Amino acid sequence: MSLPIQDYAMIGNLHTAALVSRGGSIDWLCMPRFDSPACFAALLGTSEHGRWIIAPEAGVKQVRRHYCGQSLVLETTFETDAGEVALIDFMTFTELDGQAEVVRLIEGRKGSVPMSMELTLRFDYGAIVPHMEQTVDGWKAITEPQAVSLHTTIKTSAENSRLVAQFTVSEGETISFILRSDNPERASLQVCDASVLEQISEAPWTQWISRCSYQGKYREQVVRSLITLKALTYGSTGSIVAAPTTSLPEQLNGGLNWDYRYCWLRDGSFSLSALLMSGYAEEAAAWRKWLVGVVAGQACGIQTVYGIAGERRLDERELAHLPGYGDTPPVRIGNRAYKQFQLDIYGEILNALYIAHHYKMTITEDEWQMVCSFLSFLESMWRKPDDGIWESRNGRQHFTESKVSAWVAFDRAIKLAEQYDFKAPVAEWRAVRDNIHADVCEHGFDSRRNTFVQYYGASGVDASLLRLPLVGFLPSNDPRIVGTVKVIQNDLTEGGLLKREREAIASGEGAFLPCNFWLVDCLTAMGCQNEARMLFENLLRLCNDVGLLSEEYDPGNTRMLGNFPQALTHLALVISAFNLLPEQTPMRMMGGDL
Repeated sequence: MSLPIQDYAMIGNLHTAALVSRGGSIDWLCMPRFDSPACFAALLGTSEHGRWIIAPEAGVKQVRRHYCGQSLVLETTFETDAGEVALIDFMTFTELDGQAEVVRLIEGRKGSVPMSMELTLRFDYGAIVPHMEQTVDGWKAITEPQAVSLHTTIKTSAENSRLVAQFTVSEGETISFILRSDNPERASLQVCDASVLEQISEAPWTQWISRCSYQGKYREQVVRSLITLKALTYGSTGSIVAAPTTSLPEQLNGGLNWDYRYCWLRDGSFSLSALLMSGYAEEAAAWRKWLVGVVAGQACGIQTVYGIAGERRLDERELAHLPGYGDTPPVRIGNRAYKQFQLDIYGEILNALYIAHHYKMTITEDEWQMVCSFLSFLESMWRKPDDGIWESRNGRQHFTESKVSAWVAFDRAIKLAEQYDFKAPVAEWRAVRDNIHADVCEHGFDSRRNTFVQYYGASGVDASLLRLPLVGFLPSNDPRIVGTVKVIQNDLTEGGLLKREREAIASGEGAFLPCNFWLVDCLTAMGCQNEARMLFENLLRLCNDVGLLSEEYDPGNTRMLGNFPQALTHLALVISAFNLLPEQTPMRMMGGDL
């Protein structure tokens, strides 16, 4: 039986990430990059598909865990009949794409605790059993062209294509294991350096988070969310993956299993807002540079999602040999959403650039030419149906939120041109902006129910409509906005949480957590601060014991669903925390009040 998603914590090195269970098992790791084939895939199958567990042999009475200070160094403490032992997990930093290193330290705290270690390496998402070779200080697992090595002073043996060890750790003693993806450009680490590596690996996180500008009531949660966002950043390019996992289901036995180890332009645009307001201009600039590079000035060829290094082909396929998390297939790698037409991303990008300029990040001539090419493209394309923010695979519609995002693109470009004297056909853009606004108000609004609707001609709403006041399409106190928020709360709430759309309620899909933070922002903007704060604090209670959140949550069964941890959820948390500051005039998630 699969462990609850909330039982996992993440460690990472800005190139990849691993998920570690409360029981001391690394059940998911792709080496050396986020999008590499997994060498531990038990998360989506069984121990036979790869895992690495270090734990007391017996008698565990209590398990406690936390991140060391403000870092991504994870400490799990096992209290046993024989004593107490701490398992410290982290990844070392590297500037090499082909290098990843997991360090596991076992520290004796009380008594003498018998321990066991079992390392099951399975390459290509659990499909390949590697050849094992013993080395001077451990073992090497080889399947050409891939190789992973284990370094330790503990005696280990190979049994049934696994590496196993039994040892005892006593009070004051430290035992180390290092797992490394072999790279000829880097010399082998000495095992005795492991305790030093812990200090070296903790310090950069502490130094980085010291720049955080948020000083409000929710600083602890904001700090953890920002560290999570940083950990989901691919250090070589500045791109941000949606999550480090694939195919964790949005509903059990529902088939809504997607690969999120890629970079959505929408999510990245939202991340820029969270990073800038938190004081991280350097990270925002790196993402913007990556954006301009992948877009390459060709508006007609822009994709919704790219690989972490800007790869454009993300062909989707299913892995039949993996049963899936909780026996919920399919397991997918790749994501064919890269072929979709999503009208809203143009507005997201233009708004991100607008917010960046507000924070004194100068827009270059190349970036302005990109803006002009986007708007030239949108002049003819905004009237066409698209696949929408939820990436529908059921045919295109005239989604209301998508049209509003097209309005945002023109609105932000006009403001930039007027405020900063960029050369542009402002009169033409203003005419298109006004036409879009009128079109949405005529065809996307149901006067009978006093609400905007999910798409033109629809009778129902979806949670993406919460973004209308946040981007400044209409004032937050406009009766049409107030009515829309009320209908969304009435129609999409189940178990105290919002779902994306009515179909999500009928199908049993989890509540989409970012939308719930958008509701916090709407309520704040509408002057309902007490209600907003109550909802926000209820959402914080959904964090697991180390402060992480997934994409969705099942309130009926009190469990997380969807890929984990989710960047969009954590950045939405950060923005809501800023909007709730008592001295803050809510800036809105998408810069509508700038």
